Amino acid sequence: MNVPKQLALSVSIAVAAMATSAVAEVTLYDYTEATSAYTDAYVNGQFNATDGNGHDQTAYNADLNLSYEKVISTPDRNIGTRFNANGSINRASTQGAGSVSNYIMNGSVTLDNYFRSGSKGAFWYGSGEVGIKKGQDDPFSKLGVGLGYGRVVNVTPMAKAIRLVEALKQQGALRSTPSKATYQAIANIIAREAEYKSKFGFAKYEQNWITDIESTLVASGQVNGSLNAAGIIESRDVLINERISTRKHGWLVRAGLGIVLTNFDGSDGGDPSLDIGAEYHRPLNNRTQFSNVASMSSIYGDDDPSYRLTNNLSLTHEMTDKIDWENTWTLDYNKAGTANANDVTNNTLASTFRYYLDNQLDLNVTAKASKLDDGIGNNGNDDVDTSLNVGVSYRLR
Repeated sequence: MNVPKQLALSVSIAVAAMATSAVAEVTLYDYTEATSAYTDAYVNGQFNATDGNGHDQTAYNADLNLSYEKVISTPDRNIGTRFNANGSINRASTQGAGSVSNYIMNGSVTLDNYFRSGSKGAFWYGSGEVGIKKGQDDPFSKLGVGLGYGRVVNVTPMAKAIRLVEALKQQGALRSTPSKATYQAIANIIAREAEYKSKFGFAKYEQNWITDIESTLVASGQVNGSLNAAGIIESRDVLINERISTRKHGWLVRAGLGIVLTNFDGSDGGDPSLDIGAEYHRPLNNRTQFSNVASMSSIYGDDDPSYRLTNNLSLTHEMTDKIDWENTWTLDYNKAGTANANDVTNNTLASTFRYYLDNQLDLNVTAKASKLDDGIGNNGNDDVDTSLNVGVSYRLR
């Protein structure tokens, strides 16, 4: 092969390699987080009733849950605010059994301050926690401070950018697959939705928000002039009407000391605590999210040290743009600090199918199995408790 042909072949290979690199499949890991925030707030209601052979009366169980999580991330710090409230009412099938109700509410605020701006390394944190429970003398309250390492990144904006580009490609509105840099630029605009709402107002922000995304696609050469009307409508449908569950990746660990100010049982405050926590989040692909959050808190009072260990594992798969499949395992272990109290272990497995009617409302079916081990035999909770519940969830934010 002569030199000109060799040179032409080399140039062709180089151009092909660069083109392949430019349009390589983008993933959630390609997202470089800027300053961002997300809010998840839901009201969930489920009801189950049984009657028939072996029932003296209709048995029922109703659950209502309110959950709220807001995380603000900057290169210097992360601020997390969480609130969860659960209420239930149920009645057994035994003749004459009355209804039994229960409720518990917990709220917390955590502030992670990184020693080096933009790092995924060491940080110090401060935290506060409050809780109330039916039948208890006082609310629970606690303050803590400690050190940690690692960072969890919210990659939901990139998940939305990928979904948007998929929809526009299917419609034929784009010439080809955008580069990773274009995906990143679109994701950064999506992440600033709250900024657009604040600047332009809730009624008008959508037009400016989507127009800036359109300008990014035009600048990348994927669109001639502008998106047509169908492309604008499709963009709004994906970004406003479709529901994409929160996606995260990364890990962190933390350990610190706390002080219990007030306790459920009405005992004097001032007991110190040792607190340890860990998180691991990984998108297995663009449609599947794995998460595990564990914590342990040990309180040192007048009695032997007691502690509580919790672990929440979840696997969520987006089956279609309208259906999510959520699977969870929750472990809650309480080690008693007194000789006359038993250790208590509660394991719960749940599998939920969610059908999204729109961005805020979904219908869901949940199969659940739970096992409570309280060290007491023949007290009515020795067997595995199973249920199949139909419910409705409404997204507040």
